[in-house]
Amino acid sequence: MSIERATISDEEWALINPVLLTLPKIQVGNLDKCRTFISAVLWILRGGMEWRMLPPEQGKWNSVFKRYSRWCAHGAWDLLLKTFSQQADLQDVSIDGTVNRAHACAAGYKKNSADEEALGRSKGGFSCKVHAICDAHGLPLNFILTGGQTAECTQAIPLLTGVGAAAVLADKAYDTNELREWLKVHRIKAVIPPKSNRKDDISCDFWHYKERHTVECLFGKLKYYRRISTRYEKKAINYKGMLCLASVFLWLR
Repeated sequence: MSIERATISDEEWALINPVLLTLPKIQVGNLDKCRTFISAVLWILRGGMEWRMLPPEQGKWNSVFKRYSRWCAHGAWDLLLKTFSQQADLQDVSIDGTVNRAHACAAGYKKNSADEEALGRSKGGFSCKVHAICDAHGLPLNFILTGGQTAECTQAIPLLTGVGAAAVLADKAYDTNELREWLKVHRIKAVIPPKSNRKDDISCDFWHYKERHTVECLFGKLKYYRRISTRYEKKAINYKGMLCLASVFLWLR
């Protein structure tokens, strides 16, 4: 899908439609209306608009928002990404985190605290940190959300759990004894440069490390979507839903 437009092509819909029919707890209903619904969410995702600004031809904004939230609560967008990412090339995986500014309207969710909704304060201000893992081609596999002040290394093992990779590429922020030991136990090659203050001598395959740019490129592609580069969602699951939907269209390219 071209990032310049916010519509679903016939080719993309032909791939998405069969997967939607297999998702648990999801009522697809009329296929044409379902396609219009996903197109409406994509319009919001691409432009970063308020839900109230949804054009009438895309549907009633409140109905689209409520349906989107239900799908988030049932993990539909996560499952959609998981289905397409089964084609991943796991010869290498790269992990990293990026801090995205949170808009003021993302604050104030009454039921949970800011910590529970992956919101916090960092040098960049009110923010959310997106921890991502991608395959050898830079295609996304999974995301974990935390407050912007959370150290990236704390989410490395949760991201890698269940991913049968041959090698893990990460920057110095992930140079911890805990992660290196975990990778050793699981027989995964660690391509992680040592920190300058390390007392023990640890080697790094810097030629292999050059491939880590794939995860940086991934963040660049995702941030073309305005609703991702700035977080507007109050609930973490709704923001992750946007990440997963954008990721699905990266897989469909």
